[in-house]
Amino acid sequence: MLLLLILFPLAVALLALLLPWYQARSWLLPVSGGLHLCLAGICVAGSDYASSPWIGLDALSRLVLIVTSLLYAGCAVYAVGYLNLRRDRGNETIVPCLLVFLSAMTLAIAARHLGLLWMAVETTTLASAPLIYYNRNRLSIEATWKYLLLCSVGIALALLGILFIAYAALVGGDMPISLQLDTLLANASQLSRPWLHAGFVFLLVGFGTKMGLAPLHSWKPDAYGEAPGMVGALLAGGLTSVAFLAILRAVQLMTAAGDGAMARQALLGMGLLSLLLAAIFMVRQPDIKRLLAYSSVEHMGILAIGVGIGGLATFGAMLHLVNNALTKGCLFLSAGNIQRAYDSKRLSKVHGALATLPISGGVFLAGFLAITGSPPFGLFMSEFTILRGIFGNGQFWIGLLMILLLAMVFIGMGATVLTATQGEPVKLESAYKDSFLLVISPLLFLLMVLLLGVYLPEPLQRALREAAALLEVQP
Repeated sequence: MLLLLILFPLAVALLALLLPWYQARSWLLPVSGGLHLCLAGICVAGSDYASSPWIGLDALSRLVLIVTSLLYAGCAVYAVGYLNLRRDRGNETIVPCLLVFLSAMTLAIAARHLGLLWMAVETTTLASAPLIYYNRNRLSIEATWKYLLLCSVGIALALLGILFIAYAALVGGDMPISLQLDTLLANASQLSRPWLHAGFVFLLVGFGTKMGLAPLHSWKPDAYGEAPGMVGALLAGGLTSVAFLAILRAVQLMTAAGDGAMARQALLGMGLLSLLLAAIFMVRQPDIKRLLAYSSVEHMGILAIGVGIGGLATFGAMLHLVNNALTKGCLFLSAGNIQRAYDSKRLSKVHGALATLPISGGVFLAGFLAITGSPPFGLFMSEFTILRGIFGNGQFWIGLLMILLLAMVFIGMGATVLTATQGEPVKLESAYKDSFLLVISPLLFLLMVLLLGVYLPEPLQRALREAAALLEVQP
């Protein structure tokens, strides 16, 4: 079943290349997205731990799989309405690339071998580059090349980290020489510590580039700013979660070897730096999609801080991963609608969106409240849980610094979002109006985040506890 989950999007991508009908090709996306979500639910419900040396699901990958599949399904529904409006650009490339992207993310999530994980993450880079270039203008080609260059450098560093870990096994002692994750975890105490530490640093830097942790985030504002809204949502909510999972595999390995404290300190440092830089660059930001890119940097930092603190904060980070993915879907899709209506994403032209586009403008405004951790949305609960873990661990200065930076983010982001949404309605040259297919997905994502703020279902609580516990296992 898991192998089918990985392979069937590739088969649908091949079918998309052969289909001559534009509309039928577009509808392949929601059909495959819905089927993928159903199969993912079956796999998550029926799988405990790794089912083979190469692919399998544990508590961490189950959580990331269901979140990524849910986000993709919502974006796939949105894509039908979006592609109907963009017939001038065609869908012969974007539909197969989205399907290959889904397959690659699924493989990366399910990989139980570090080499296979690396290959899958690299495939996501190749599959998503044409998606960023979809608008085919000067800015999009610049963003695509920056994305390819920086992420390729990052993934090369991650490969070097994997080689260092293999060498740590070679010189470490009497243990099997393998990159299979379970084998490495079982024999982690025998790994050569200097080579293991070097491998972790390179994995953190390499996959941290893909995740968008500062100071490795410089591709994000351009890529998110120039890509279609649904692509930005998949990058900010899906791909970053996959890259975070890859980093957590390295954290697992360090923890099993007895060096979890070093790994957590490194994550904590990068997390605080990400939060600081995001807060600075979000002040007086005139571009609503670049604003969301810096918001993504912020929330990657919060995830890193949660895992870096450990304990209750790790549970909060797992919950934050879910909330962030859904809220980014809501924000990027509604921001795409606003950009299309105004033919701009800059504040010099975008204002009064709440009156001009009541649904998309309202969802975007509510999404701002959600992403900044305002109650009663789910991100308030996850950020509050992380802060409880920080203060409960005695890290008072870190907790106070995080609160200060979150306040800066709220003020900086609020100034841009309120300017874009408030004011008198604008007479638009564009004939764009909100339609069912373009607003249903962001609305549902927003409702899910609201629900997670007032009620956390027991199956999700259990999944979060199991995922957090997996990172706390000591040798």
